[in-house]
Amino acid sequence: MNVARLLRPFLAPLSAGAVGLVPIPACAHESANVLRLASLEWLPYVGPGLAQDGLSGAVAMAVAKQFGYKAKVEYFPWTRAMQVGREDESFSGYFPAYYTEERARQCHFSAPMGHSTVGLAYLKDKPLRWHTVNDLAGMKIGVVAGYSNGAEFDALVKQGKLTIDASPGDLFNLKKLLASRVQAAVIDRAVLRYLLLTESTLKKERDQIAFHENILAELSLHVCFQRTPAGLKLQQKFDSALREVDVRKIEIAYFQQLENDEKLKAK
Repeated sequence: MNVARLLRPFLAPLSAGAVGLVPIPACAHESANVLRLASLEWLPYVGPGLAQDGLSGAVAMAVAKQFGYKAKVEYFPWTRAMQVGREDESFSGYFPAYYTEERARQCHFSAPMGHSTVGLAYLKDKPLRWHTVNDLAGMKIGVVAGYSNGAEFDALVKQGKLTIDASPGDLFNLKKLLASRVQAAVIDRAVLRYLLLTESTLKKERDQIAFHENILAELSLHVCFQRTPAGLKLQQKFDSALREVDVRKIEIAYFQQLENDEKLKAK
């Protein structure tokens, strides 16, 4: 299967400027048709070193292309990305954002442009048996500091009913899991798939890790457009174009390309 050919109808070509984040002078017409979005590095959804700025970046580019725009992603720490996306008039908004009522009062949310499935990674030789979040009581569970892990899980943590071990990132938690310092680690399913596929330090042990079929949360991902008349118009254009884009097809093609790239590296 020619993955590059499958991706071509959906993804705009990469430029050296997009990969290296080097500013490229643009004419007035081009600058008027750029969907400038603030984001964070959250692999594989978004990242400056990834093709098409990541999976969510690929979707944003495909949708923007449908209505004659070019998506451009710029990176900041997440709290700064939200502020810039909301307040800087040179930006259209920020992404990929979970929907919350508070954010909905601050911006115009696009329709879902993907989903984040949050669940638990565990070791195959130490099966994890749970049906409700309450069943996790008594276990030590790795989490990323500052991340939301679903309303029910977060509420039980606040009540002191769940024991967590916070780390600065998902890779730290997976290494704690392999070292049996935690019994499970909260992680997004696509993030786990990406790390097991690309992270060299997990290569020898990646077959030991699995993602549990029971999930903690299924969270939709959106572009949060500025709450202005111009932002509303862009949100309407984006949503209309999004209906013409097969997001699932882009996701499948994106991971197939990653897998092919990793196979080539291994040769």
